[in-house]
Amino acid sequence: MCGMISTIIADELGVPVQRVDAALALLAEGNTVPFIARYRKEATGGLDDTQLRHLETRARYLQELSERKATILAAIEEQGKLTDELRVAIDACDSKARLEDLYLPYKKRRRTKADIAREAGLEPLTDALVAGAEPGAAAAYLTEGFATERDVLNGARAILVDRFALDAELLGSVREQMYAQGSLRSHVVEGKEKAGEKFRDYFDFAEPFTSLPPHRILALLRGETEGVLSLTLDAGDDAVYESLIADRFGLDTTASTWLRDAVGFGWRTKLSISSGLDVRMRLKTVAEEGALTVFATNLRDVLLAAPAGERPTLGLDPGYRNGVKCAVVDGTGKVVDTVVVYPHQPQNRWAEAVATLSSLVKKHDVELLAVGNGTASRESERLAADVARTVVGRQVTPVVVSESGASVYSASEIAAQEFPELDVSLRGAVSIARRLQDPLAELVKIDPKSIGVGQYQHDVNQSALASTLHDVVEDAVNAVGVDLNTASAPLLEQVAGVTPTLARNIIAYRDAHGAFASRRELLKVTRLGPKAFEQCAGFLRIRGGRNPLDGSAVHPESYAVVDRICDSTGLAVGQLIGNSAVLARLNPQDFADERVGIPTVTDIIAELDKPGRDPRPEFRTASFAEGIEKISDLRPGMTLEGTVTNVAAFGAFVDVGVHQDGLVHVSQLADRFVHDPHEVVRSGQVVRVRVVDVDVDRHRISLTMRTQGEVSAPSRRDPDQARKSKKKAGQSNRKGQDSGGSMAAALRRAGFGSGRR
Repeated sequence: MCGMISTIIADELGVPVQRVDAALALLAEGNTVPFIARYRKEATGGLDDTQLRHLETRARYLQELSERKATILAAIEEQGKLTDELRVAIDACDSKARLEDLYLPYKKRRRTKADIAREAGLEPLTDALVAGAEPGAAAAYLTEGFATERDVLNGARAILVDRFALDAELLGSVREQMYAQGSLRSHVVEGKEKAGEKFRDYFDFAEPFTSLPPHRILALLRGETEGVLSLTLDAGDDAVYESLIADRFGLDTTASTWLRDAVGFGWRTKLSISSGLDVRMRLKTVAEEGALTVFATNLRDVLLAAPAGERPTLGLDPGYRNGVKCAVVDGTGKVVDTVVVYPHQPQNRWAEAVATLSSLVKKHDVELLAVGNGTASRESERLAADVARTVVGRQVTPVVVSESGASVYSASEIAAQEFPELDVSLRGAVSIARRLQDPLAELVKIDPKSIGVGQYQHDVNQSALASTLHDVVEDAVNAVGVDLNTASAPLLEQVAGVTPTLARNIIAYRDAHGAFASRRELLKVTRLGPKAFEQCAGFLRIRGGRNPLDGSAVHPESYAVVDRICDSTGLAVGQLIGNSAVLARLNPQDFADERVGIPTVTDIIAELDKPGRDPRPEFRTASFAEGIEKISDLRPGMTLEGTVTNVAAFGAFVDVGVHQDGLVHVSQLADRFVHDPHEVVRSGQVVRVRVVDVDVDRHRISLTMRTQGEVSAPSRRDPDQARKSKKKAGQSNRKGQDSGGSMAAALRRAGFGSGRR
């Protein structure tokens, strides 16, 4: 079976089957995706983390399918009904739905009307009626429980309909036909018009299944769940399905009224219902997969947003009555001072607040003022600007920072462990400051669902969501690398091969023995053995350690390659690092051997050129327009700068500094056709937009990024445009995958990982 799994996945990825075999074997041996993607390129032919994640997921699905096939074959064989033809059909199944269709006739089920009719001896009558006999033949089959000809004919019909419902080929054909020609319709539930205002665009709505985008499906399903919308599946022309049934069973419905009525009855009472349920489940699956993809992409963009770096920062968590909570953190993120000021209503102690914060800025050489983007954000941004102007001789820069999830972090166990003596209200200010310095290091402490970049995240399968987001966080952390001597436990937990227990043990060792001087010292950490070291060492960095390579992405297992390069060039490692002129002349093939191939040597040379390089973009901030502080200040035609806060399938939400994100519909993202908004924008990106339309009453702002041609607001009837801003959606939203070990075990059961690769 493992060969079949490899072949299927290789075809899907468009790569040689040997690469898939190698990747599956490495996974079965307990290797992590980040480790395989970075340090086992020779074995996999350079499969990246996205391909490996697909491979891992598909292997699990196909393995489960294989195990289910074995169970079904055994069950049918036990009944003595397994034919060679059925075995071949089951073995050839490529989906769980098709497999269950084939198994349906052999499943144990409750006694049905068809079973009762068969027991009464009506099956021969059914066969005769199918062959063209007249309904009058029913007179010869009167028996107990079937006292009239009508009862007998109904019994025969039940048998025939049962045959329809248990035919795998027919079920598959009807299901595909319904999905291809059907549509989803929605109507407002009487009396729910006012309460369901946010679903107004779906009060009278219909769209074919095949063109419904994921976000729209989820919106419709949510409307139904909230009791606002009534959804119906319109399968289309009944005659099409009745023809499929008749053709499959060779029924001449033109010559027999009884057969025609039986086919229609079977469609209406059985197949339309079962197929409708299947189609509904398919729509939900498509919607969930689309939502997970959007969430994963946005989360990756946010995690890999540009870091401001190790610069002293003052974080401001804005508020009115309860004041602006402020915290100063040094370049390493350590809290060095806190204060609460009351510049806004009702206290209005502006001058006092400016003086207090100016003193903190000068005392701690603060370079950045991180202002949360929640309530009182624009007023607090002005406060920060006034504070910055008081500093003479150096630049202090105010920056608006998304505070999504800051309150969640403040009340979390992680925050309590980090700041046991710090008031909960001040922890949010610390988080805001730190996420400007290093978004990745800070955001890993927060449940990804609270970061505010999802799309209907509470409407999708929570296990699949958790699994997807865990993979995104893990890949992002390992792509950047982690400072072994400063990383928090939540950040260390995302490093390949590091479990929560190992993360705590690493920090405990660091607290007891001081900073790590070398990567090899990791082997002294309790329970961190050779396998865990192999997985994590390349992603953990030590600045200023004994060996310069410990601060790079070169894995310790490849240090010998660097030694050979040093011998060849006559230079020490310290002289080789950053020496582009020498490194550019090296031929990777000269240093490859049976263990380390050309791809790895190529990576090593690139890493020596720029050791520990950060793949994240350069830090840049948006400048909000002066005097534009609320939605009523906006006018069509205004050109503004803003920050992308969320990207959905229908467009991008942009914060232009008015406490309400505007929407750049997908049709307005560029002067060309855009299929996927992620082609053009990403969360955290600074963009220039033009205001197209402002609806103050409904809190909607239409923006455009187009530079050519006439620009008009998207139709009010376009359900995409009707979605609420990210902030409102996030508020309404606040109402899995197996572990790596079990995945490895499943692959080993399938026959992978039997030998070292």
